[in-house]
Amino acid sequence: MKILVISDLHANLAALEVVTQEKFDRLICLGDLVGYGPAPNEVIMYVRNNAFVAIRGNHDNALVLDVDCECSPANKALAEATLACHRSLLQRENFDWLRALPISAEFKLDGYRFAAFHGTPRDQLYGYEITPDIPDEKLREEIAGVKADFILLGHTHLPMVRGIGSRVVVNPGSVGQPRDGIPEASFAIIEDGIVELKRCTYDLRRTVGALRNLPLSQEILHQLTAILEQGVRRQGESAAEQRQ
Repeated sequence: MKILVISDLHANLAALEVVTQEKFDRLICLGDLVGYGPAPNEVIMYVRNNAFVAIRGNHDNALVLDVDCECSPANKALAEATLACHRSLLQRENFDWLRALPISAEFKLDGYRFAAFHGTPRDQLYGYEITPDIPDEKLREEIAGVKADFILLGHTHLPMVRGIGSRVVVNPGSVGQPRDGIPEASFAIIEDGIVELKRCTYDLRRTVGALRNLPLSQEILHQLTAILEQGVRRQGESAAEQRQ
């Protein structure tokens, strides 16, 4: 069985369409379908129609519950401006579906046990502690008590695969807004118990063009475009501040 794992789509339909050209048997979505990008309805509809499992991210949660997404100060204005647009654009059935999503999930596929979180097992919506450079000892603490063969995480926009004992921690990175210096959509494939992190180029100009059709200020558009084009966090934002 070929399992496609995606996260942090951020309403980037052009990126999602290229990623899902990858053949798969089951699709797992780890949240943040909305925020930052131009096409929330189209992205939600694809996941609604195709995902085996989907969970809610912090941007999804902020939109449907009208609460703070708890982004870093550097990202706050971008998140709030785009979420306000998405709230006005979102079709009612998509809003209701997003609101009904759980914030974590446990399931079995292909004989393996999976546990899925947007953030971390300890802080399921907002936890940012599990990044590629986390020490093994700290990682063991963060996943203590999780009974699964594969622990799936999103939120950081940083792809990683780490083996800890008999468990494998996987972050597929971000489909819609990569932040690791590579401006390509990122995702993971799990097949026969083996994890592969993959990247693909997409029509970035299409996404930027669609953003310009939203009622956003020129400064917000400039910042969002720079992040997409460079695949990096905003200038002046430290790694410790890079909460999504």
